[in-house]
Amino acid sequence: MLLAELEVFHSRPIAPTRRVAIGVAVLPTAPSPGFGGLLLGGIVAQFIPDVDPDLLDDLTRLTHQVEAGQRISQPRLRHRLQDDRVGLTKCGHRLIGTGEELLFELYEAGSPEPNVLAAVYAAGRLNPGDRPGVMSAIRRAMHWRAELGPEFVEYLTETKSTANWSTLGGRDPVVWALGILGLAPEANERKAIQNRFRDLLREAHPDHGGDADDAAQRITELTEARRILLHR
Repeated sequence: MLLAELEVFHSRPIAPTRRVAIGVAVLPTAPSPGFGGLLLGGIVAQFIPDVDPDLLDDLTRLTHQVEAGQRISQPRLRHRLQDDRVGLTKCGHRLIGTGEELLFELYEAGSPEPNVLAAVYAAGRLNPGDRPGVMSAIRRAMHWRAELGPEFVEYLTETKSTANWSTLGGRDPVVWALGILGLAPEANERKAIQNRFRDLLREAHPDHGGDADDAAQRITELTEARRILLHR
């Protein structure tokens, strides 16, 4: 199952003017950083070792500027962002879910700087409320120097519950949501969904006996499950 996708267009390294553009961007962000954030972090982690070290400080500054929605001066990392894709080389990156694991399918032959830039700029096109979680994942990915496997997902999401991400990745979101709320497949009444959500939310809260370390993750899952079921 395709979970997230990003197309990157860039000029060839020998071109006199270095340019980058963004194509298709399917980047879901819930629960934060979402499969979109995982893909963007994976792209950054894949290419960051080959980025000119002299450009890393500017890259970090750029992530904060993009997160804040500031006007971005050009060029950055020696590349100019543009909308026109004519004459540019395309490479595609995808995150795939099998139901048991998450697979990063990255076009590894691309140039490092434009791919990293595209990931950051794509995060900047997300809703303002979604940017902080995704950009935090991107900044963490800048320090990763290993394979893009389960440990990488744990590292980006700062959680040990990678089984939840992997299982969700290969399942119907409605099936996952029903499981999170403990509802029967035929459950479709808004009132029943809302009541079940409130009961479980109360149980998850530390003030009512919920595990303080897991409360945030549990509340995020419950909230996303409710959203899925109320909008199916």
